[in-house]
Amino acid sequence: MGEGHKFKEYIYWGITAFCVIASSIAFGYLLLRIEQVKAFFVMVLTILMPVIYGAVLAYLLAPVYNWCVRKSDLWLKPWISNQEKRLGAGKFAGTVVSLIMLVLVVAGLISMLLPLIDSIQSVIGALPGNINNFLVWAQKMLDDHSDIMEQVAVYTEQAMEWGKSWGKNVVAPNLDKIISSLSSGMFSIVVLIKNILIGLIVMVYLLNMKDGLVTIAKKCMYSLFPVVWANRIIDEVRFIHQVFGGFIIGKLLDSLIIGIICFFCMSLMKMPYVLLISVIIGITNIIPFFGPFIGAVPSAVLVLLVNPIQCVYFLIFILLLQQFDGNILGPKILGESTGVSSFWVLFSILLFGGLFGFLGMIIGVPTFAVIYRLVSDGVKAALRKRKLPTETAAYEGVSYIDAEKMEIRSKGSEQAKARDLRKKGPKIGKTNKKQDIK
Repeated sequence: MGEGHKFKEYIYWGITAFCVIASSIAFGYLLLRIEQVKAFFVMVLTILMPVIYGAVLAYLLAPVYNWCVRKSDLWLKPWISNQEKRLGAGKFAGTVVSLIMLVLVVAGLISMLLPLIDSIQSVIGALPGNINNFLVWAQKMLDDHSDIMEQVAVYTEQAMEWGKSWGKNVVAPNLDKIISSLSSGMFSIVVLIKNILIGLIVMVYLLNMKDGLVTIAKKCMYSLFPVVWANRIIDEVRFIHQVFGGFIIGKLLDSLIIGIICFFCMSLMKMPYVLLISVIIGITNIIPFFGPFIGAVPSAVLVLLVNPIQCVYFLIFILLLQQFDGNILGPKILGESTGVSSFWVLFSILLFGGLFGFLGMIIGVPTFAVIYRLVSDGVKAALRKRKLPTETAAYEGVSYIDAEKMEIRSKGSEQAKARDLRKKGPKIGKTNKKQDIK
């Protein structure tokens, strides 16, 4: 019996060693073929792009779908006694209402884009005249400052020379590449439309399957991990859903309100390009912290070319609007959906924006909030194992922790620590004296 047990133990050790060696070889191979691995993942993502679009749409429309299912169950209860039939009718109603909501949003965006195209065309058509008027205004402002005017003329000539050389050395030789890029861009638009249409079908499936998929996922968690770990993973997934859902949906609503406020206020102030600037401000406001300033720069340039004085009023208005959004509207809508301080918001936007671009700037804050929560929970768990306090305030002014009693000593305890070390440590001075006497 003992020999058989020892033989099984040797087998387990051998299998473990083989798995470790095989994993190390596979990891090394992946590192050596990292470009091929990246290309493979890009190909898989390209193939699954319709599923990704459908999953994103289903996630955004899930609150509407869930609300319709709940309300349909209440409304249909007096007429349909069978719960399964009521649930089926509620899912059908939720799917229809979700599709109607999506169609209304798309129609609203298209109705905004049509006059927006006219605004862009008017901006392009009026651009030479606006630039000329601005230069005339700048000429009048600088008539009394000839030295500044000379510097401006030098910089203007340098810019014109750079533009000519850029067009001659960059645009002209690469004209064929530019035309091919435009044609590939048209093909990409066709592929995008195809992916969105397939994504709509995927969205309908996911909305009706999401409860079953969640149940299967929980079943897999409890089959793969210990119960304590499975409970922890499910709890963390709930937190991720709460943070991402609350932040993204809340930020979209907040940006819509800011765009509407910008439209009405600019209309009252009789500023140019009201619709175009309001759309720019509303879209860029989705980006936390930097969004209002990113949208204000091109908008201010458009107003500056038409009326420099109005540009000053516009910048003051944007500053007030950003303060209103950051201190009043944003906290009311988003609340404590992330629980991350302003510094970490700035840090997450810079980090994820640098890594993933525009998308990273949008999802950076909720992603960092999830990472922050996981790290915080890990630190608290480690402190509880050491029977130390988990509150951050408990470590304010800490000098050291008594390793035997596990008690925190404050800054005034340096002398006590030195006394403790003298009592516990070897009496080096006395030993040396005895050795010297000998």
